[in-house]
Amino acid sequence: MDNIQVAKELGLSCMLNTEVGAVLAVLRRGPESTSQFYHHPDENCDVSVLQSLKSLRAFLFNPQQEWRRIDPSLYLSPFLDVIQSNDIPATATAVALQSVLKILRLGIFDESTVDAKGSINSAVTAVTGCRLERTNSVTEEAVMMRILQVLTAIMRHRASVLLTDHAVCTIVNTCFQVVQQSASRGDLPQRSARYTMHELIQIIYSRLPDIEVKDWENSDSDTEDNNLDLGYGIRAAIDIFHFLCSLLNVVEVMETEGLISQTADENVQLFALVLINSAIELSGDSIGKHPKLLRMIQDDLFHHLIHYGAGSSPLVLSMICSTVLNLYHFLRKSIRLQLEAFFSFVLFRIASPGNSLQLQEVAIEGLINFCRQPTFIIEVYINYDCDPMFRNVFEETGKLLCKYAFPTGGLATSMQIQALEGLVVIFHNIADHIDKENDPSPTGPYPVEISGYRPFWEEKSKDDDVETWVDYVRVRKVQKRKILIAGNHFNRDDKKGLEYLKISKLIADPPDPKAYAAFFRYTPSLDKTMIGDYLGDPDDFHVKVLKEFSDTFQFAGMILDTALRTYLEAFRLPGESQKIQRILEAFSERFYDQQSSEIFVTKDAVFILCYSLIMLNTDLHNPQVKKKMTEEEFIRNNRKINGGNDLPREYLSELFHSILTNAIVLQGQSGAGAPVEMNPNRWIQLINRGMFIQPFILCEFNRRLGRDMFASIAGPSVATLAAIFEHSDEEEILHECIEALFSIARISQYGLEDTLDELLTSFCKFTTLLNPYASAEETLYAFGNDMKPKMATLAVFTIANTFKNSIRGGWRTIIDCLLKLKRLKLLPQSVIEPDNASDSGSDFSANERLESGVVFPSHDPKFGGRHPSSGIMGRFLNFLSLESVEDALNNGVSEFEQNLKIIQQCRIGSIFSTSASLPDESLLNLGRCLIFAAAGKGQKFSTPIEEEETIGFCWDLICAIASANTHRFSTFWSHYHDYLLEVTQLPLFSPTPFAEKAIVAQMKMFLKLLASGQFDSVEELLLKSIVLMWKMEKEILDTCCEFLVQSASKIITGYPEKLQTHLGWKSLLHLLSVTGRHPETYDKGVEALITLMSDETHISPTNYSYCIDCAFGFVALRNSSVEKNTKIMDLMANSAKLLVQWHRSGYSDTGSYASFISNTSRSSAEENARGHNLMTFFQRLGESVRKTTLARREEVRNHAVTSLQKSFIQAEELLFTPANCINSFYNVIFAMVDDLHEKMLEYSKRENAERETRSMERTLKISMEVLTAVYLHFLEPISESPNFRTFWLGILRRMDTCMKVELGVYGESKLPDAIPDLLRKIVTSMKNERILIQKGEDDLWETTFYQIQWIAPVLTDELFPKGTGE
Repeated sequence: MDNIQVAKELGLSCMLNTEVGAVLAVLRRGPESTSQFYHHPDENCDVSVLQSLKSLRAFLFNPQQEWRRIDPSLYLSPFLDVIQSNDIPATATAVALQSVLKILRLGIFDESTVDAKGSINSAVTAVTGCRLERTNSVTEEAVMMRILQVLTAIMRHRASVLLTDHAVCTIVNTCFQVVQQSASRGDLPQRSARYTMHELIQIIYSRLPDIEVKDWENSDSDTEDNNLDLGYGIRAAIDIFHFLCSLLNVVEVMETEGLISQTADENVQLFALVLINSAIELSGDSIGKHPKLLRMIQDDLFHHLIHYGAGSSPLVLSMICSTVLNLYHFLRKSIRLQLEAFFSFVLFRIASPGNSLQLQEVAIEGLINFCRQPTFIIEVYINYDCDPMFRNVFEETGKLLCKYAFPTGGLATSMQIQALEGLVVIFHNIADHIDKENDPSPTGPYPVEISGYRPFWEEKSKDDDVETWVDYVRVRKVQKRKILIAGNHFNRDDKKGLEYLKISKLIADPPDPKAYAAFFRYTPSLDKTMIGDYLGDPDDFHVKVLKEFSDTFQFAGMILDTALRTYLEAFRLPGESQKIQRILEAFSERFYDQQSSEIFVTKDAVFILCYSLIMLNTDLHNPQVKKKMTEEEFIRNNRKINGGNDLPREYLSELFHSILTNAIVLQGQSGAGAPVEMNPNRWIQLINRGMFIQPFILCEFNRRLGRDMFASIAGPSVATLAAIFEHSDEEEILHECIEALFSIARISQYGLEDTLDELLTSFCKFTTLLNPYASAEETLYAFGNDMKPKMATLAVFTIANTFKNSIRGGWRTIIDCLLKLKRLKLLPQSVIEPDNASDSGSDFSANERLESGVVFPSHDPKFGGRHPSSGIMGRFLNFLSLESVEDALNNGVSEFEQNLKIIQQCRIGSIFSTSASLPDESLLNLGRCLIFAAAGKGQKFSTPIEEEETIGFCWDLICAIASANTHRFSTFWSHYHDYLLEVTQLPLFSPTPFAEKAIVAQMKMFLKLLASGQFDSVEELLLKSIVLMWKMEKEILDTCCEFLVQSASKIITGYPEKLQTHLGWKSLLHLLSVTGRHPETYDKGVEALITLMSDETHISPTNYSYCIDCAFGFVALRNSSVEKNTKIMDLMANSAKLLVQWHRSGYSDTGSYASFISNTSRSSAEENARGHNLMTFFQRLGESVRKTTLARREEVRNHAVTSLQKSFIQAEELLFTPANCINSFYNVIFAMVDDLHEKMLEYSKRENAERETRSMERTLKISMEVLTAVYLHFLEPISESPNFRTFWLGILRRMDTCMKVELGVYGESKLPDAIPDLLRKIVTSMKNERILIQKGEDDLWETTFYQIQWIAPVLTDELFPKGTGE
């Protein structure tokens, strides 16, 4: 050895020598040495102890090897002998303990030293066997402290791994004895003892993760089959844990007024719970690797925790909650049923009314601590709420927190604040997990439907395909909900309840008895009498259900009466004996199959004994039975029932006393309605059931499950949050409510639109803007002098901006608030600051200032994303940074300006300008609310001006929506049109000024759509609404004629090529014609029409008829310009050329327009035929010009007549067929002549109408000239008609009428002077064309001859020199 090692070894020798000397010095003290010790005069020290100490001293400085290699018993034994000796004074014992402590702490030996195991175990034996009875009371505490220190040092020593399980258990037991003994010796000794105990538990269980699992742990044997040389292990851990659990049962005997009672020792319980918590925390999930230890936790520990948790003090309950929380962290996979039982029988029950407020607070705090765990709520929801076999733990937790958080008046209590905190934790947890950016997981479907039959009682373990498993879980939740509904039906009518199961696809076809059995067994709150009647029915299927029902029970480990009690708790035993027999037979068979011992030889023995127990129960507990059965009688009655043999007397005696002390209470009897308790029977059921169910499922959040989870508590949550916000004035609570509000909104965007609507409706009430009875001044005062309305307003509009895609019916209250702000003048001219123009791909500007003065940006980047939740509260931080009202007034900022700042932060315009992201349903709801608000529904106006401004504002908002959604205008506007039709049917609807504002706004939309290039398929939609508006109130065309003419002119002249439908052209040209009648709009309208008709490329079969109608409308005006009328009529006449061109291009009279119709909208069969039959077009042209020939001004009439001639001549190719020519003559030219003749005669009969008469006469003369010219032009095709003779007589008749016209008092007509020349011209031409020739039997020649003789005899000889030829 080197010098350093030599010095070290010498130092150890010196230390041991010192310790030996100290012990010997104390032992040699006599009685007179000190008054502190009392020694009997004849008392002497043990010679062997002294001799061993002296021998050690002789050896100390002559060791043959290093101390580390020397057997530790050589230098430990002398000190241990002192400790174990009964004749040694306390002082010496204390010194010896101190010496051992020093040896252990110096680490002279370790686990590899020779006989280290024997030495360390001997030290345990000596220290734990130390006797204190003979020690002096003064030094007893010091000895106890030394014992604790040595025990701790032993467990900390490296060789402690060599301790046997028995030694470790002895250490813990000794330490606990010291704890108990120190209880009467002051606070410090007890604290030290408890600390040591705690330290020992930490040392022991920190080693558990390193202990290997042994085969014996999986067996029922209590003997550990392992190598003793390996030291202590799981056996010690199990025994110590069992010991700690037993400490929960320590009772304290109390005597009160002469009565002795036993209650649990709370101090010991708390101490035990602290130690158990430490063991669990240090062992962690390694407990799950050791089956025996795990079973102890599942059974013993949880049974104690639930039993004492249900009736303990707040302090003990708090520790129990902490213990269960630790167990949840590490072992939840193995304690699924136990956790449910803890929530059901402890937390939920204590939190219910009837318990002390302190206990309720602890229970609520315990629930909240669970909810704070990252995955607790989703795991609880999946493991319990989505399983029909369990209760809805998450739903009950959420609703319980809502109940306690709901304000009850007055200041908020600590429990209310605590419950609110728990709710907020839940809301934030769900929102943060399901509202993640870039989350590709699906969001639907909502709601879930049961697509087919699936056994609801069968569990499926989680697999790798997460989405498929999520679908399975969601379907099970729906099944559970349907089962509860079926249960309600069953309690009213059992047949309807079971039928509902079939309808809901919870029962197979053909029915499965297992399904009925599971329904009866696990559905809560079923009518137990009805269950009993069903199970006892003799029908074969009912018997099968009874068999399956009995098989759901696990009777292993139960004695007969316990199993029978458990069985009869599930239903009410029917009164009919045959039904009772069938039920007891099924029970007996199940119990016999599962009995853990071989007591019963046959199931018949079980059956007979069951009957006997029920009779015994009636006999012992029925007050009408006077003579009670004795134990001997009961045993005698059951002789020879077990296959001809007797059952064990002890077994029967145990059953008798069990029934005697605890009656079997049949369901429906007294006490049946009392709350269910966790009795031993029910606990055995729980443990047995735990062997067969799936373990607790560990999982992460899923968006769809998170949504479904919140949906189960959405209603109470929203109501509670709104009530807290309404009744609280504390700023911190208000802001907590706002944060919760946003979290709920974030959740609701995933298929919970109704919840979001309810949330918005609730919080809109707090804005003070919806009070119908408050005046504007009162509303302004309330809004400006209270922070709560401002917070509510900002919250509502922030949600409307951020989550507008999910709002449906909530738009109504938002619009109501917005309109109230408008009426209060709190909306500035620019509600939001104009953003930078964004490239939207349209021709209109990024920022549009509408009639109401509101500016809407085309895009708001702050709210453009789907997940804008980050930074939402920044809006409120900004809100908090605003100056208070007093500070603002001191700085010269008025209250009104302060309110405007708040409204500016609402960014109301962004709601509408960014509405392109809205889904169709939300967009339709928003539009509907605006249209109905504009129609006055739900609105109250103080003045007509206010009404007009509000209606205009609503239509401006609709315009903003249309501008942002031009890409899908056709999708939503058809619904908007239906809403317009709806409002016209409202009882108190007034079309003024609604219709005026509507038509102006819609014309603006029309122009924007044209400019945007996204006009396809929307023309008819919008113009139908425009037409509806002017039909609703025709006077509006007069009140806004200038705007309408300007708009129509701009559309017709600027975008004629984009108008593709009949309705579009018809509506716009009619609008142009009607509004252009006013003197101030006439020029604009006429110019637009002339511009349109001057460009032939803009005239098409679609708009031709409407152009002619519009032209006629302008020409027919009384005071219209003759020059412009002439221009219009020329354009009308020239339009005949277009008809010919279309005819040449294939648009024939037969309606050949296939190539054209593909580019136009098909309105109706009538419109199509009218629009594309070219002869119809010409007839329309001719009729319009013919009507113009009746104008009051002669120059207009005359030009119309000549225009008509021009039209016919230019349409020659179109009128080539005989039928076309004759029809056109009849409908146009003949009608014109007849009308003019009739009009002339009408004037001739009036007084002082000579000028008008002569003027009309001149026009008639020109019309006859036109008739002659057109007839002669089309003579050839007309003559080919089979009806030519009739047609020719029509011409002659009109000639005759003109020849014989009489003007009365105004003298002779000048027409007879012109008619002969016309006749001469016609007949001559007909002769030249060989149309009128004399033949043998030519009726036409003869007819013409006689007609000429009658009309103009002077022409007879000239035209017919040979007469008729007869």
